[in-house]
Amino acid sequence: MAKKRVLSGMQPSGLLHLGNLMGALENWRKLQDEYECYYFIADWHALTTQYADTSKMRTYVHEMVIDWLAAGLDPEKCVLFQQSQLPEHAVLHVLFSMITPLPWLERVPTYKEKLEQIDDRDLYTYGFLGYPVLQAADILIYKADYVPVGVDQLPHLELTREIGRRFNAFYGDVLPEPQPLLTQYPKLLGTDGRKMSKSYNNCLYLSDTPEEITKKVMAMITDPARVRRQDPGNPDICPLYTLDQIFAPKEWCAHVKRECPKAGIGCVDDKRELLKHLLEYLRPLQERRQALIADPKKVAEIIAAGSAKARVIAKETLARVQDAMKL
Repeated sequence: MAKKRVLSGMQPSGLLHLGNLMGALENWRKLQDEYECYYFIADWHALTTQYADTSKMRTYVHEMVIDWLAAGLDPEKCVLFQQSQLPEHAVLHVLFSMITPLPWLERVPTYKEKLEQIDDRDLYTYGFLGYPVLQAADILIYKADYVPVGVDQLPHLELTREIGRRFNAFYGDVLPEPQPLLTQYPKLLGTDGRKMSKSYNNCLYLSDTPEEITKKVMAMITDPARVRRQDPGNPDICPLYTLDQIFAPKEWCAHVKRECPKAGIGCVDDKRELLKHLLEYLRPLQERRQALIADPKKVAEIIAAGSAKARVIAKETLARVQDAMKL
């Protein structure tokens, strides 16, 4: 039997960090062994908020694909492609925009949230408002069976499904309804205790050297109540402990959980132990990364080959859409 198809994408809006690895790439790597996976570089999506400065776009695209490959995505098992190399996405986006009611877009949960949170640039643009329409085109043009999402992303996928249903109601049963493939993303906190994010400058980047990672981890804030070594702490509110639970052995986590509240272990001790396991976990990735940096043509060839393969399906779907619309 043919494998079910999975589609997901990522914006090249900066260098990838540990949160991207654990929250998405590790899951993508596992899915490629079970499904027919299409993973795309969402560079048009990046323009919805980064349109004023595209000077680093090509660099971020190249670096992101290096990180994808270093994390274990295999071009022999999945299709890696670049959104902007497939004009079919843009055409389907235009066609969908003709039938998508404006209130559908205005009620998207993250629309107003981002307008309020991002105050250093003008987001009152058609592209930002219409982001979910382009997203629907990205998904439906490949007739994806599943889209891996967290619970908080379900409203976005449901809008894609609504757009597909509305299209089918007008023009016939052309587009399938993609189903969510619910995934549990571990919550990674950054060096300042907030969610790991490029905008907070609190990340452990996949491109960081072991020395840079060591420096950042040793400077991480921990439980603010632990001013001195003899002060008791609370692992449950400590950003460092969230990393322990992912990368350190269970025995060490139990040790920290038991000893920290009675000051039986210091934060520096915990940081040194964490670094042993974190650096070892990242070592194979960083070795693969160095090999890919030395062969930039290989990365470009993988993107080109994947885009050509994806375009076969995109052209076929768009032809069926245009035929149904009598265009």
